[in-house]
Amino acid sequence: MPRLGVLGWPVAHSRSPAMHEAALRELGLEDWHYQRLPVPPELFAETARALPGAGFVGANVTIPHKRAALALADTASAAARGIGAANTLSFAPDGTIAAENTDAPGLLAAIARDPAGPGSLAGRSALVLGAGGSARAVVWALREAGAGEVAVWNRTPERAAALADELGVTAVTRPRAADLLVNCTSVGLAAAGADIATDGQEVPEALNQLALTLDLVGGYAYVVDLVYRDGLTPLLLAARERGVPALDGLEVLVAQGALSLELWTGHPAPVEVMRRAARNLD
Repeated sequence: MPRLGVLGWPVAHSRSPAMHEAALRELGLEDWHYQRLPVPPELFAETARALPGAGFVGANVTIPHKRAALALADTASAAARGIGAANTLSFAPDGTIAAENTDAPGLLAAIARDPAGPGSLAGRSALVLGAGGSARAVVWALREAGAGEVAVWNRTPERAAALADELGVTAVTRPRAADLLVNCTSVGLAAAGADIATDGQEVPEALNQLALTLDLVGGYAYVVDLVYRDGLTPLLLAARERGVPALDGLEVLVAQGALSLELWTGHPAPVEVMRRAARNLD
């Protein structure tokens, strides 16, 4: 019975199991199964190395393990090495581990599929919020797509500076104007399930954690929030309030998940089936 899973801490909120299980059924891979794998950071390497012996052929990796996933892999793709983080692990029969990063191409694919998206990213400016594994993938993807200027902000300026120096972009101490805004932090994840009014407290409090205001959000041409939950995140609510086109994290999750599934199974991913499952539409 081939097994797949998602390694994270926390991981209870993940829609990946529903999305991948629906895809496996659609592909007729009834003996394959996908599960959540909650693992604290201190046990990540030990757990990941034990997965091949437990029948796992692959695993997605989410917060906070993406850099650790690259470090423990025996081999890694050029993209994963360039980004400095991995979100997809593949396990060979001999137990060796290969690292890949589908976050970067997944982001670009999700933006390209959005009818309200910006089209080509060449020459456009971007601000990335965060300095973790997802932020590294986003910065690398935007840079490779030809973005004119990519800036990084983090609540810990030293982390933003380190990422920017490593990937050849700019660190900023305050969010600033740009064509594209991408949130790669977890702000908005642990929030109430339903859409909320923008005159409530959650939106301003969340924006304050990102050093943003409603007016600042309104100055971007396009917003991407990698966070997903039931209902809109505070950042997406702010974008809607200001009439800014926005892409939610579920679309990016589907796009990167489809690439991981194709890597593990060798079958074209049923993207629409995965999208419906991720959005609980079935």
